[in-house]
Amino acid sequence: MQTKYGIVKQAIKSKILDGTFQPHQKISSESELMKQFNVSRHTVRLAVGELVNQGWLYREQGAGTFCADRSKENINKSIKDQKNIAMITTYISDYIFPSIIRGAESYLSKHGYHVSLFSTNNDHENERHFLERILTQHFDGVIVEPTRSAVSNPNINYYLNLERQGIPYIMINAYYDELEPLSLTVDDEKGGFIQTEHLIELGHDNIVGFFKNDDGQGPKRMKGYLKAHRRNSIALNPNNIITYKTEDKYHHPKRELTKLLDLPEKDRPTAIVCYNDELAIALLDVIRERNLQVPEDISIIGFDDSFLAQVSEVKLTTVKHPQSKLGEAAGEMILNIVKSSSGHPQKTKETFEPVIFEPELVIRNSTAKPKNA
Repeated sequence: MQTKYGIVKQAIKSKILDGTFQPHQKISSESELMKQFNVSRHTVRLAVGELVNQGWLYREQGAGTFCADRSKENINKSIKDQKNIAMITTYISDYIFPSIIRGAESYLSKHGYHVSLFSTNNDHENERHFLERILTQHFDGVIVEPTRSAVSNPNINYYLNLERQGIPYIMINAYYDELEPLSLTVDDEKGGFIQTEHLIELGHDNIVGFFKNDDGQGPKRMKGYLKAHRRNSIALNPNNIITYKTEDKYHHPKRELTKLLDLPEKDRPTAIVCYNDELAIALLDVIRERNLQVPEDISIIGFDDSFLAQVSEVKLTTVKHPQSKLGEAAGEMILNIVKSSSGHPQKTKETFEPVIFEPELVIRNSTAKPKNA
C-alpha cells in the first residue's frame, strides 16, 4: 500500500510530467497541498523534500517551491548517446501484436537500437503510467498504439509534453485525432467495405455486423459496412449492428448473436461481419451450439488475417492486416524522424507523411452463397 507522502509525491510528479507545472513555475503551497490531500505538514514536506533532492523541484528562500527545468538534463543526453525506442501497444503477447512488435524490433535492432515494450492492456491508467516512465527515462522516440482511441483520452497532456521535450512519437493502427500525429494505419473503412461487399456479392442481404466501438478501427470498419449496404441499395436492419467495448468483447457479442440465431430461420442473418478474427473464432462457438454449419447455414468473415484465421477447422475468409510489415515500417519511420528532427516535432510533420496500408481480401471457406440464393 502506497504511503501518504508517496501519494503526494507522485501527484506532484505527475503534474510535472503532464505539463501542468512548467519549468520555473511555482507549485502549490504547503497549506494548499495539505488541504488537497488531507495530510499533515510533515507529510507534505517529506514529499516535496524528496522531489527537491531528486531534481524535480527547487526552493527559493522566501518565494516558495518551483518546478525545475529538466530540459537541461535532456540536452546533455545527445541523440548519438541514446539508442532506445519505447513501444507502447495495447497488448504484447496476444493476437496480431507479437507480429507487429517483431517487425519493429527486427528493424530497430539492425540499426543498433534497443526496444522497451510496454503493454497498456487497453487501459488509460496503464498508458499514463508508461508515459511517465518514458518521460523520465529519456528515450529517443516512441511508437504508440493508442489506448481506446475512439474515446476521449485523459493523457493528451503527456503527449504534448513529449512534444515540448522534443521526443518524437508516431502512432500505429489508430491515432488520437486531436493530436494529428504521424501514423501508420490500415484503411479500416475500406476494409469494412470489402468485408461486407464480398458477402453481398455472394447474395447475402441479411448481414449482421459486430464492431468494437472504443478503438478507432471499429467505427471506421462499421462505416465501411454501412457504405457497402448503401452502395448496393440494400436496406439495413438497425438490429443487425452490434457494438461492444473492450471489457465485454466476448460476452456481449455472444449474447447478441445467440438472440439473432434464435429467431425463425426466415428472419435470422445469413452472414456475419466481424471486427476481427479473434471475435469470429469466439462466435463460431455460438454457431456450433445452434447446430449450424459454416458456411452452409451462415457465412462469417473476419479481419486481420491473423494466425487464428487458419487454426480452426473453419478456415476464415478475412481482410489482411500488414502486421510485421507495419511494425517494420514504424521502426523505419521513427528512426528517420529521430535522425532528422533533432528535437523539432513541427519539422517532423512537415517532412514525413502518414502511411495508410491498403486492405486485401483473403477468401477461404467460411463464406459462401446463402441457401436461398
